Amino acid sequence: MRRDVFQAIADPTRRAILLLIAFQAMTPNALAEHFDTTRQAVSKHLRILTECELVKPAQSGREIYYQLEVSKMKEVDKWLEQFRKLWEDRFNELDHVLLTLQKDKK
Repeated sequence: MRRDVFQAIADPTRRAILLLIAFQAMTPNALAEHFDTTRQAVSKHLRILTECELVKPAQSGREIYYQLEVSKMKEVDKWLEQFRKLWEDRFNELDHVLLTLQKDKK
């Protein structure tokens, strides 16, 4: 079964992993130190994130470092943009109503 990006980011641990590796590539062991879970559990999360192409593994000697795949995150941002516009419009309408109420009060 192919997972999609939104299934991957639905899990709070996977979102936390993405935040951690957004700043620097990390190994599964280094990531596991940030969680109250096993390295195997972190590896499972990394496997899902890799399947969804949100992270990319890179071999360096014996270690595998995982780094954020920015282009895939841009897809999420693009999808969210439609909602961002909707909320901005609603807040602008609310500003207008509040200004009108304020003027009527004077």
